[in-house]
Amino acid sequence: MDELEFLKQNWKKQEENLPRLSYDDIYKMIWKRSSSIVKWIFVISIVELLLSTLLSIYMADANYWEHMDELHLKQTTIYIYIVSYLITFYFIYCFYRNYKRISSTDDAATLMKNILRTRRTVKIYIAYILISTALYSIVIAYFSIQNHQMVQEVQDTSKYTFDMVDWIKFTIAGLIILSIFLLALWLFYRLIYGILLRRLKRNYKELKKLEV
Repeated sequence: MDELEFLKQNWKKQEENLPRLSYDDIYKMIWKRSSSIVKWIFVISIVELLLSTLLSIYMADANYWEHMDELHLKQTTIYIYIVSYLITFYFIYCFYRNYKRISSTDDAATLMKNILRTRRTVKIYIAYILISTALYSIVIAYFSIQNHQMVQEVQDTSKYTFDMVDWIKFTIAGLIILSIFLLALWLFYRLIYGILLRRLKRNYKELKKLEV
């Protein structure tokens, strides 16, 4: 008997001695991992809300509200804050509900559906953050320009004022800065939630293999 055949036989003997995992054992492992991942998504969303709230309180000082009042956006900004927090609380509730659903799941088909639902909720949440940030920035920029134009009309016309070319340059520069900021924000969320979503996707694929 040559050395290769000897090694093959030894490997087969070792395989026979290894414990074999059943369908239920594998399912429980995937279920436990998925439940832990969704729990972390829920925890991170709460931490994110607390940090953003503290940052908002720190940034919204007297000068900030005075500036909003000059732009006639004080009331609108308050309404935006209220709606924003309500929507954020709704997403946190969705994350918690997804966690409870996965924690109480008792079959692979339902677990797969809950994993897909969780991934979809996170993607919608990230899209909401990016879109709302972009819209709010555009609104603030628009009213800032409007306010600047009104101030120019009452000031001495001999002073330098923006012409159409200057406004176009200003708009392009603003859009570039906003795009860079949104890209950085997307990468930030991609880093935080992307790892967890990829792990959920891996769990989903393993469940599909079990169902085949």
